Amino acid sequence: MQHFAQISDPHLSSLEGVRARELLNKRALGYLSWRRRRRFEHRGEVLAALHRDLDQFELDQLLVTGDLTHVGLPQEFQQALAWLRELGEPTQVAVIPGNHDASVATPWRDTFALWREYMASDASTGIENSSDKLFPSLRVRGDIAFIGLTTACPKPPLMATGTAGAEQLGRLPSLLDTAHARGQFRVVYLHHSPLPGKEKWRKRLTDAAEVQAIIAQHGAELVLNGHGHRSHYDEVATVHGSVPVIAIPSASAMGLHGGNTASYNHYRVERCEKGWRLAIEARDYHSASDEFSAGESRSITLARKTR
Repeated sequence: MQHFAQISDPHLSSLEGVRARELLNKRALGYLSWRRRRRFEHRGEVLAALHRDLDQFELDQLLVTGDLTHVGLPQEFQQALAWLRELGEPTQVAVIPGNHDASVATPWRDTFALWREYMASDASTGIENSSDKLFPSLRVRGDIAFIGLTTACPKPPLMATGTAGAEQLGRLPSLLDTAHARGQFRVVYLHHSPLPGKEKWRKRLTDAAEVQAIIAQHGAELVLNGHGHRSHYDEVATVHGSVPVIAIPSASAMGLHGGNTASYNHYRVERCEKGWRLAIEARDYHSASDEFSAGESRSITLARKTR
């Protein structure tokens, strides 16, 4: 049996001391949102409790599905890098960026380059880890192939949409097909929901229909996303059988404004006679005890032909 977990949207950075000249663009709106609301909603003490809870599990991989920052300033990327190092080594923690991390166009060397090792594919996969070919990423842990997509790219003010893009999606089918041929459990993870109509128009994935079509045509065993700060469970029919599509809340949220309180998911995967058995356990934060504990759980059998 293998274990992994997904956390999302920690918004862990602080904007204290930011200079006005750093906010002369879309970031000004993000700063105002942080000043008025987000700094009270996303709390460091919740992330500290999260870290304590994660320590009890021996994970094969931890997935962080975007929005580590508020407005994507270089100093926020540095804060996030320090936090990632506390979580684990780059081989243990796999990161994809979110729309807040790509709020505006920024120099690669001052921002995403800092997270490069946490976003990169395994060296053994032969995938080129250059700045323009990092994604789709591939990490193989035992029988599980983790395939990461980035949907983060600068968008106009008031828009929180994402786009995977034709070049990235052109490389995705072969990764899915190869992993299937090897009898691996395929986990596709991204920031935005791949389901058309799941998010509001200004928060949608602009090419969600294309992403869903590729998954339907080439198959997967599990699709994970964040972004909406709410928990959702859906299923999509694919050529190899139904695939769960799971969204999780923010990992740091106090739930002050109608959203879900902080939560993350712990997964267990094992082969079974019919294919794969997937156990899903939500780990929910409770402010009264300042701890995460077991929440809703479910077990699913995915009928697949495995080696």
